[in-house]
This record gives sequence, structure tokens and C-alpha cells, in this order.
Amino acid sequence: MEHTHAHTDTDNRTVEARSEISVSIKDVVIRYGAHTVLDQLSLDIGKNEFLVLLGPSGCGKSTLLNSIAGLLDVTEGEIWISDKNVTWAEPKDRGIGMVFQSYALYPRMTVAENMGFGLKIAGLPKAEVTARVAKAAKILQLEALLKRKPGELSGGQRQRVAIGRAMVRNVDVFLFDEPLSNLDAKLRAELRIEIKRLHQNLGNTMIYVTHDQIEAMTLADRIAVMKGGLIQQLAPPQDVYNKPRNLFVAGFIGSPGMNFFKGTLAVKKGAMVVDVDGLQIPMDGYEQSGGKIVDGMDVILGVRPEHIFLGDPAVHDASESHFQSQGRIEMIEPMGSDTMVWSKLGTQPFTARVAADDPHRVGDEAHFAIDIPKASLFCCESEERI
Repeated sequence: MEHTHAHTDTDNRTVEARSEISVSIKDVVIRYGAHTVLDQLSLDIGKNEFLVLLGPSGCGKSTLLNSIAGLLDVTEGEIWISDKNVTWAEPKDRGIGMVFQSYALYPRMTVAENMGFGLKIAGLPKAEVTARVAKAAKILQLEALLKRKPGELSGGQRQRVAIGRAMVRNVDVFLFDEPLSNLDAKLRAELRIEIKRLHQNLGNTMIYVTHDQIEAMTLADRIAVMKGGLIQQLAPPQDVYNKPRNLFVAGFIGSPGMNFFKGTLAVKKGAMVVDVDGLQIPMDGYEQSGGKIVDGMDVILGVRPEHIFLGDPAVHDASESHFQSQGRIEMIEPMGSDTMVWSKLGTQPFTARVAADDPHRVGDEAHFAIDIPKASLFCCESEERI
């Protein structure tokens, strides 16, 4: 079952007082002919919040952003920005600044002219345009580049200019549509920090679209994980990572991905035990999320690689909630800062994240311990968290 409306989980920011809400999306539907892209989506974004819309291609995240910007008309529903109903307002009248994936800079204009062009067209006095450009350039460390043309800049510098062009508008809400996806990994990491610092300095509301979970985890106050035009989970990054609401969110977040073990649930005297290929795994210490429990139901046990320990049982058996198992190491992947080890639980493969200097070798029979309180349990039929 997918969620039609946004849920806020433990970080409930659905604020009754409208004054604390910067952007409010109310039952928005966007259809193209018979194809529904967004289906009665509702979402409140708080003032000064950094919200990331995360999901795979085609999930509706850019469509949602473009509808907030006024670049797409909604079929049904309303969009409010700063206490105004802007559902049918022109983009320039919405009080937003937008940064796109493509920099879209004028090649014959200098950096300063690119950043101030929109203000100039809007008829602002020249002195005001110059002052705003200078202020944005200082924040974005572009002061030394103001007289250069875009062709003389690196990709990261061009994207900073594009951010500056949005910043000079002095708006309350910034919209980012995959702004870093054209950059290489090193530049992405550097600019990610710049954007985070920018949010801390400015305190504006920022809505940011990406398919990159690292960007989402590092930037967001809350993440809205989307699939098929619906918000699957809306929560702070650690909640999305540690307590995914359903199987899709669990599989989408995390790199390397969560391990999934198919099993059967037995309920004995109120205690839950998961049978995985004949191995009886007590769910001691697991915190239920309120999903329906039926004895004998098919379930999926999800465990992140860093919650499977490898080595001497004496090191890890201090807690009764650690399930102990043996397995042969089938593959080892050194990752630099740590190492991924492949083995099997019963017949089902899994990966464990271990220290970079772990002494185990391929072919070794090794001892594993699974941290059950940090695991996730899902109903096979509904794919919802139990």
C-alpha cells in the first residue's frame, strides 16, 4: 500500500498556524490525459526548512517542484507560498528563486551581468542591482570572477553563478532542480557543502530535488521519498534511514543497500521469531511500528550491512538481542575506509560492512552477529513496516 498523503513521522512539523508554514501543497493532482503524475499530494514545508524531494526518475519530484515554481499548471488542488494562494500566479510573482540542472547562463554576458540580468529586466535601479550582485557574490565566493564570461569558468563555478542569479531576487523560497547532477563527484561534494552553508547563512526555505541519496541525507531537514507520484515517507534523514516506512524506502535509501531476508513470522507468548531457511531469529528488542501481526505470515527481515558484525562472538554477544550465526565468506570488496564482506544466511546472500583492516579471507568460515533492534521487519503482502 502506498501513501497518498504526506506523513511526518516523528518529526511532526504539520503546524496549525499558517504563519509557520512557508509552502503548502494541498491535494495537488497533475494529469496529462489519462496519465496521473501526482495524485492528491499534500505537503507542508516549514519556514527556513530544507526539504529534499528524493526518488527515482519518473517519480514526480521534478513535476512537483515545477508546479510550485509555476512552470506547470495543476489539474486540481492549491499551492500556497508565504500565506498567498499562488496556484495560478505567474512564476515571477510567486516569490521564488529557481536553480536548474542546466546553468542556462548567457555566454556573452559577464558573471555580474548574468546574476543581475533578471533584476535589470524587472527595472530595478542600477545601484540596487550592483549591490545585490555584490552581496550574493561575496556569500558564494564569486567576487574574483564577476568580470569573467561563463566560458572561462568551471562547472562548479557556473553552478554557483546560477545559484547567485536566484539569490539576488531576495526571495523567501529557493527551488533547486538536481543542481549538481552535471558535476563530477568531487565538485558535487564541494558544492553540496556550499549549499548547506548557504542555507545556514540565509535561513530561507529551500526545496531541493535529487535522485542522489547522499545529497538528500546530508542536506535535508526532512526528506520526502517519492514513488509513482506519491510520498512514501516524510521524515528527518535518520528516521528515513533507520526506520523506513515500507520496503521501497528501505531499498532506495542506503549504499550499499539493505539486506533483505525472506522468512515466516511466528508469534509465541507475545514474542516474535522470524524463521529464515530454518534458522530461528528471535526479534528481541525490535520496536514494532504498529503493523498487523499474524502468526505464520510471510515477512521480510531487513538489516543494514553495518548492523551485521563479523568476528569473535565474545566481542558481540554482550547483548542478548544480537542473533549469532555462522557463514562462509564468499567475496570481499575493499572500499577504502571499510570493507564489504559477502556471505549467506541459510541460502540467502547478504553483505556486512566491516573494518578496512579486517583479517578474514575468502573461504573462511566466519561468525556473524546481527543487531536485531536496528533491523526492519516488513509484511510481504503490503510491503509496509511491521
